[in-house]
Amino acid sequence: MQIGAHVRDDDPLAAVAEREADVVQFFLSDPQGWKAPKPHPHGEEIKASPVEVFIHAPYLINVASKNNRIRIPSRKNVTQHADGAAAIGAKGLIVHGGHVGASDDIEEGLVNWRKLFEREAEKGGFAVPILIENTAGGDNAMTRELDVIARLWDKVGEFGAGFCLDTCHAYAAGWDLETAVEKVKAITGRIDLVHCNNSRDEHGSNRDRHASVVDGDGTIEPELLAEVVRQAGAPVVVETPGEGQAADIAYLRKQLA
Repeated sequence: MQIGAHVRDDDPLAAVAEREADVVQFFLSDPQGWKAPKPHPHGEEIKASPVEVFIHAPYLINVASKNNRIRIPSRKNVTQHADGAAAIGAKGLIVHGGHVGASDDIEEGLVNWRKLFEREAEKGGFAVPILIENTAGGDNAMTRELDVIARLWDKVGEFGAGFCLDTCHAYAAGWDLETAVEKVKAITGRIDLVHCNNSRDEHGSNRDRHASVVDGDGTIEPELLAEVVRQAGAPVVVETPGEGQAADIAYLRKQLA
C-alpha cells in the first residue's frame, strides 16, 4: 500500500525523501487565495518521479455556493488547478465539498456541483480526476452527512467523480469509523485516496483539527485508523504535523504489512 504525506510545495520530492514516502500531496498556489497555479519549478522532476502525486485545491473553493462571486471563481479555479495537476503528472485534484447558506436549499448546492461537471464535460472533461472530500462540519454542507453525499453522487457519479475519505473529518462529523469505508463505497463505489488523520477533538465535535496518527494528542485509536486504511485499499496521505509525519507513515506501513 502506498503511503505518504501532505508536504510543503517548494520542494515536495525532498520532503518525500525525508519521510520515506510513496505518495505526496501539496498545493500549487496559496491555499487561501484565488490565483491560478504557476508552472512548478520542479515540475519535470516531479512528473518523472515514481512517487504518486496528488494536488489539493485551495480552501476558498466552494462549487456549491449560490453566491456568484464565490461559485464562478470556484469553477474556474478547479479547472485551473486540474490543468496544473496534470502538468506535473498528478493522479487527482482534491476538492472540498463546500456548502450553501444556512437558509438555502441543499439541493441547489448539489445541482451546482453537477453543473461544474456538465460544463467541463462539454469541453472534454477535467485534465485529472476530481476527488471530492468529506468535511467535518458546517451547516448545509455537501459532504458532511452520508445521506447528502448519496444525493451528491446521484448528481455527479456519472461523470467519474472520485472520493477522498478524511478520517478526522468523518470522526468529527459523527461517523462510525468501523463502518465508514463500507458505507462510502456503497454510495460512491470507490475511495480514491485516504487522508489518514487523527482528531484533536471528540467524536461528533464538527471541529476540523488534525492530530498525529501516533504519539500525539489524538482521540482516535491508531489501530482503528490503520483498519480504515486497510479497508479502503487506496493510497494514503497523512495531513498531520510535519515533525511526526515520518513516524505516522512508518506506523501505518508496519500495521498494514
